[in-house]
Parts: sequence; structure tokens; C-alpha cells
Amino acid sequence: MKYSFMSFSCPELSLDEMLGIAAEYGYDGVEPRVESKHRHGIELEASPAYRAEARMKAIESGIAFSCVATSCRYADPASCQKHVDDTLRYIDLAGDIGAPTIRVFGGAIPAGLDREAAIEAVVAALRQVAGHAAARGVKVCLETHDHWCLPAHVAEIMRRVNHPAIRVNWDIMHPVRVEKVDMADAYATLKTWISHCHFHDGMTADGKLIMLPIGEGEIDHATALAVLEADGFAGYMSGEWINWQPYAEHLPRELATMKGFHV
Repeated sequence: MKYSFMSFSCPELSLDEMLGIAAEYGYDGVEPRVESKHRHGIELEASPAYRAEARMKAIESGIAFSCVATSCRYADPASCQKHVDDTLRYIDLAGDIGAPTIRVFGGAIPAGLDREAAIEAVVAALRQVAGHAAARGVKVCLETHDHWCLPAHVAEIMRRVNHPAIRVNWDIMHPVRVEKVDMADAYATLKTWISHCHFHDGMTADGKLIMLPIGEGEIDHATALAVLEADGFAGYMSGEWINWQPYAEHLPRELATMKGFHV
């Protein structure tokens, strides 16, 4: 199993610094979050020279770019085409820096649009980017998130798109916490298409998510790892912690806990 973390853990760090702490703490990769004013510089505006430099720094450090985490989303017809256009550009960014995947969202379903129409909107958007993703050797991974936490809805999109460059980012928390789906059942529904995963732990209190160290919340990480490893998952488990504890506190601790499940 390979592990990475999203740059939300350390938004104040430069790319060199982020790669450095990943190596220090024993991670295999990092996942730059774009459009969030993080200091890593992996953004659409990055010059060709900086992209080439970032790719080389990752190679030299032994710390890969596991994914480029975008905000692209497609369910709302009013903004869908802009996000499709952005997705095409993010595919190029990922290809240029050597990241194998980008993360995208289905997005909130606007009032007045039913689920079937929303599914068709997301399917149509993903079909527009699939060919370019394949040409650049990048997989576009739809996350189990927002109005798309139910694995059956994401699986239906995958079946309709039916393209090897369109895949799933399985955030293992959201189907369990939001839709109350059993962890193993969520995996069984999505396993054909999973190329990237997000992990974190927490619990719901007064309708809000409270982030907690792994093993102290509601999320069964041991089962998630067991089912992935049983099928030989070769992608990344990427930790996503937003505005949480200092990175020097949670990054080494959470990785040690995850690796402890493999014993």
C-alpha cells in the first residue's frame, strides 16, 4: 500500500518543504490541492519550466505526486462547461508533473434537477474529458463526496461513461458517515473503478463532522485496507486533513496508525 497526504495538512510549506517532510515521515507521495492558496505552486498558472522542475524534484526526492486535487464539478448546468474546460487543463497539469490521477467532484445537485438528470450531466461531462485524459496518461477520479456519497450513484456514472480513464476516488469516510453504507459493501460496489483513495477519521456531533485521530472515530479503516489489499490495490491511500492539527503532530501519527493495520 502506498501512502500520501493532501497539501491541506501543510498549506504554508513550499514544494521543497512538503516533499521533505513526506520523506522524513515515511510517506510515498503528496497530493497538491489546487485553488486553495497553498504554497506548493502546483496550479494552472504554473509555467512549463516550473512544471518540469516540480516533476524532477519529485523524482529526485523519491516522493511522487499521487494526485492533483481539483474543485472541478459537473452536476450544475450553469457552471458545468467551465469545469469541463478546467478539467482538461488540470489533466495537462497532472501529465506535466507526472501525477497519475486528478480528483474531481460530481458537485451539489441544484434545486429543480432530479437525480437522473444530474447523473446524465456528470456522465456527459466526464465523456468530454475522457479522451484527453487517456492521451495524457491521467485518470480522472470522481470522488464519493457531496451529493454523490452513495456508491450506487457513482457506480452508475462509471457504467454509463465506460472509459478506462474515468475512475473513482473512494473517500472511505463519506459513504459510511453520510449514507450509512457498510464499508465492505461500499467497496464491493465501487471496486471495479477505484484508482485513488482518501482516508481520515471523525464522528458526527450535532450534525457536524468532528475530525479525530484514526481509530478514535466512526470509520473502519482496518476493513477498508483489508478489502483493498485483498484485491491488490496499487494506488495511493491519501490522507486528507483540512485546517486540523499541526502537520508535525498528525502526519507521522496517522501514518503509523494506518501501517499498524497491516501487521
